[in-house]
Amino acid sequence: MVISAPAGPSASMLDGLSVSDAAAAIAARVAPSVVIVGNRGGSGAGVIWRPDGRIVTNRHVVHGDTMEITLADGRHLEGKVTAQHQSRDLALITVDADELPAVEVGDSATVRPGQIVLALGHPIGFRGAVSIGIVVAAGQAATAEGPRTGDWLQADVPLLPGNSGGPLVDAEGRVIGISTMVSGGLSLAIPSQVAERFVAGEQPGQVRAYLGIRGLIVPLRGQEARAGLLLTEVEEGSPADRAGLIIGDIMVGIDETRMTDQESLPAAVLAMMPGRAVTIAILRGGDPRQFTVVPTERS
Repeated sequence: MVISAPAGPSASMLDGLSVSDAAAAIAARVAPSVVIVGNRGGSGAGVIWRPDGRIVTNRHVVHGDTMEITLADGRHLEGKVTAQHQSRDLALITVDADELPAVEVGDSATVRPGQIVLALGHPIGFRGAVSIGIVVAAGQAATAEGPRTGDWLQADVPLLPGNSGGPLVDAEGRVIGISTMVSGGLSLAIPSQVAERFVAGEQPGQVRAYLGIRGLIVPLRGQEARAGLLLTEVEEGSPADRAGLIIGDIMVGIDETRMTDQESLPAAVLAMMPGRAVTIAILRGGDPRQFTVVPTERS
């Protein structure tokens, strides 16, 4: 099997390489941005998110106000825990250093099942370990307790203690998630756009949900709704695309909100929360259908 990357700044690295060689090249490219986050009970991983010393990891990895950070070049630095997000299991650590090798942040909102991904970390004492797999689900997860919806990426890459807080990267070496836990035998990662907004200091209430659609308001006759949103664009890999919506569908409702005028449905879209599943009612060829969509965050 051969990977041919799409045109872009990293295409020359991957174009024409075997999966094995491409994975090794990606790992080598990302490894300088992966740190060890130490504590008395063990260690986890972290990701250099900004060259100015801001590092992202899991909240459950940090203990106290300071943590020892070991860079890939062997330097040991004191890191200060400057922010935590309990519900998303994120923590921000800052070290007194600059011009650090920061990762390239990918767009997790357009990740699709089947994409090849790599997880980097330090499982059970192995420094800089790499595992490869594919994205199994986005916006939902199969767990031991049954299906779970939410703003997550789920992949079949193995995770062990020490992988927590490490990066999940795509086939071009862009970080699309932060590895956080194993559930139902599969790994869960926090989407990169969630981490990006966390680093930028945005609060949950400031974040708008993203569906990945564009459309035109059209009047309807002989239907329960008096108007609808005719979808003229469904972005590839977006939550709407993953849920099965297509161009030509007419949205007539979100959960209990039905479209009565040109303001009602846009208002319902603005009220959506990233990670909270909604039921979208549409007309397809005049027939009513319903789809469950999990909005995501996107910068």
